Amino acid sequence: MTDVHSKYTRSYNMSKIRNKNTKPEILVRKFIFSKGLRFRLHDKKLPGTPDIVLPKYKTVIFVNGCFWHGHKDCKYFVIPKTRTDWWLEKINRNIEKDIENKKKLMNIDWNVITIWECELKPLIKEITLYNIIEKLKIKC
Repeated sequence: MTDVHSKYTRSYNMSKIRNKNTKPEILVRKFIFSKGLRFRLHDKKLPGTPDIVLPKYKTVIFVNGCFWHGHKDCKYFVIPKTRTDWWLEKINRNIEKDIENKKKLMNIDWNVITIWECELKPLIKEITLYNIIEKLKIKC
């Protein structure tokens, strides 16, 4: 099956996909800031360059896109029908790196919270966000 877009259109579309400051990530940041929590962003000194770092609570938060990180049994994770082998290899490597980075962080006594993009959809967004506060065991 051929691509429905030209090579240039596909390249442009892919160039607009961000790995930092995504809408789900900004949603989480706004919520935790509104609860009085202060954080750092994308700390390159930590394994996996976590999206949000809460040094006071020794906790990191990864906000993962369901497609890019291969969210199992999620309706937003659909394997592309073109170049399937290439995509599966790419996504499986992302999953492996996520597991490795989580282990490394836990070995240096950091708490790791992973939030999936689908958990920030309107119907369950509030539950997901308040679970962050609960996992940090703080009162807001």
